[in-house]
Amino acid sequence: MKVVRVYTGNDGESHFEDLDVPLKAGRYGSLSDLVPSSGVIFRETPMGMHIDFHNAPQRQFVVTLWGRTEVECADGSKRAFGPGDILLADDTTGRGHITRDIEGPRRSLFIPLPEDFDPSPWRVAKGA
Repeated sequence: MKVVRVYTGNDGESHFEDLDVPLKAGRYGSLSDLVPSSGVIFRETPMGMHIDFHNAPQRQFVVTLWGRTEVECADGSKRAFGPGDILLADDTTGRGHITRDIEGPRRSLFIPLPEDFDPSPWRVAKGA
């Protein structure tokens, strides 16, 4: 299962990284290992919402349920996220990222993660 991570690099700027959550066969489809979380936040933002450079308030998954948003990193790269897309917001320091809701209203889930959550086993090999 694909996840896009936005993180702060050694340069203090935000960057994207593609992740692939490993799944194992289960009784009803394929499942990942358990990812600990402290809860779920529901959010609705109006069409046209624009938030200039900001940091994620905490490490969290952002799952888009409805609408579309565009996230821009400090290097100018942009990615759009729509229903079913998962973003790992992991840029809690540095300059952060820009968020623009481009189709809405946007409905999303925020799933806070513990500080010690390690996404490194999900990294996609370069050139894969």
